[in-house]
Amino acid sequence: MHSTAIDPAAMFKLSYGLFVLAAREGRKDNGCIINTAVQITSSPLRLSIAVNKANFTHGMIASTGEFNVSVLAESAPFAVFQQFGFQSGRTADKFASCGQEERSGNGIRFVRDHANCVISARVCNALDYGTHTLFVADVAQSFVLSGERSATYQYYFDRIKPKPPEAGKKGFACKICGYVHEGPSLPEGFVCPLCKHGPADFQPL
Repeated sequence: MHSTAIDPAAMFKLSYGLFVLAAREGRKDNGCIINTAVQITSSPLRLSIAVNKANFTHGMIASTGEFNVSVLAESAPFAVFQQFGFQSGRTADKFASCGQEERSGNGIRFVRDHANCVISARVCNALDYGTHTLFVADVAQSFVLSGERSATYQYYFDRIKPKPPEAGKKGFACKICGYVHEGPSLPEGFVCPLCKHGPADFQPL
C-alpha cells in the first residue's frame, strides 16, 4: 500500500504544452510563457488558460478581456523562452527584438516563427485560484501556421532546456523551467523569476 504523502514529482508527469500568451492594452504589447491552455467545450468553442497573477500579461488580460495563444512547436529554440519568460514586460518590450510584427484580427500580436497555430479569444469568465486566475474564453479566431508537432513540457526538458551547469558551482536549479540561482542558499521567500515556483521546486547543483 502506498503512503498518503504527496510527491510533487508526480505532477511533472501530466501532459502540458507550451504557449506564448500575448495581450495588448493601449499601445503596449506583451507576452509570457504559459503551460496551461485547454479546450473545454466545442459548442460554443471555448478554452481556458491558467495565468500566474505575478505576470504582467495577467493584468492586461484582466483589463481588456482579450488574448492570443501561440502554440509553440518543437522547433522553438531556447531563445524564445528567454524572450518571453526570462524578463518582465513591465520594464522590457518583449516583442521588440523578436522580429514578429504580425497581429491577428483582435489587434494583438502573435508568434509566427516556431509556432504551429494561433488562437484568439475573448474572456467570458474569470475564476480566482489564489496565485493564478483561470480565464475561460470564447474563441474568436484561429488559424494553423504549420504541420509541425507541438512542443510538450517533456520535450522542452529533454531537447530544448540547456543542461544544468557542471557540479562544483554553488547554486540551485529550478526543476520546472531550468532557471539557476547562484549562491550557497535560496533567500527566504524566494520565487523563481521565470515560472514563479517556490523553493520546493529547486534542487542543489
